[in-house]
Amino acid sequence: MALDPDILEDLIATTRRFVRERIVPLELQVAREDAIPEDLIDEMKELGMFGLTIPEEYGGLGLNTEEECKVVMELGWTSPAFRSVIGTNNGIGSQGLVMDGTEEQKQAWLPRLAAGDVASFCLTEPEAGS
Repeated sequence: MALDPDILEDLIATTRRFVRERIVPLELQVAREDAIPEDLIDEMKELGMFGLTIPEEYGGLGLNTEEECKVVMELGWTSPAFRSVIGTNNGIGSQGLVMDGTEEQKQAWLPRLAAGDVASFCLTEPEAGS
């Protein structure tokens, strides 16, 4: 289900401000230290960035693909590192559970992914790699 257009615009505007006021000034530090400061990660958690596409009933924002793209485009104004840090939680790390997980698996993992408390993905192929 689509988010109310006014709420979506507020989320986009908030993300835009966050990127310009908080992230852009730290780009050089992040590149130099090869790490995103924990306080910035905490702010991203508070904004719901780690659960953009995770359904609301599991603690996420429940954005559809178009809505997610509109929000994430704002992160395009800065280093790809910031999009990367939330990418696993919003994509390949959670969508397998959203689409095919049991209710027990969803309840156990999706709230933790949405909160930014865990993130992981593993891929393996016999006799090959991706």
